[in-house]
Amino acid sequence: TYIPYNNTFCYLSVIKDAYTEQVLSHVISDSLEVDFVLETVNQLIRNHGTTLDAQAMIHSDQGCHYTSIKFRELIKNSGLRQSMSRRGNCWDNAPQESFFGHMKTELAGKKNKWTNFQDVVDDIDDWIDYYNNDRGQWGLGKLTPNEFYNYITTGKYPTSMRED
Repeated sequence: TYIPYNNTFCYLSVIKDAYTEQVLSHVISDSLEVDFVLETVNQLIRNHGTTLDAQAMIHSDQGCHYTSIKFRELIKNSGLRQSMSRRGNCWDNAPQESFFGHMKTELAGKKNKWTNFQDVVDDIDDWIDYYNNDRGQWGLGKLTPNEFYNYITTGKYPTSMRED
């Protein structure tokens, strides 16, 4: 997604787990070159490669980054599968667009204070940490994405959420 700041733009690439809602990887770039999207996948593999299921699928729209030979080769060589929305089908990508919309709304108050690229990076990194660890999701039973992941992998419901 495009992030406006100080009369210019930077760009955010995010990989989210569709089940847990966790942001597993994200990269912010001051350039629209394909490399920042490739780095998002490389970051995913570095941080989660041992826990990715063989059926893991990278879903995207049909943007030039995701149809590029470099991206498709990286996905294939990493043992991941690629899925793309049909042209003009916004429903497949709706969860990602909703995520970007919430992020932009919640960061709107900080936008006027962004004078340089690093300001944007710092605030988005902080917001994604907040999103994964502190922002409860209705679809996850009011758990945060990380709490939900821990719950489904251990079977232990977070004690802070239990009603006695």
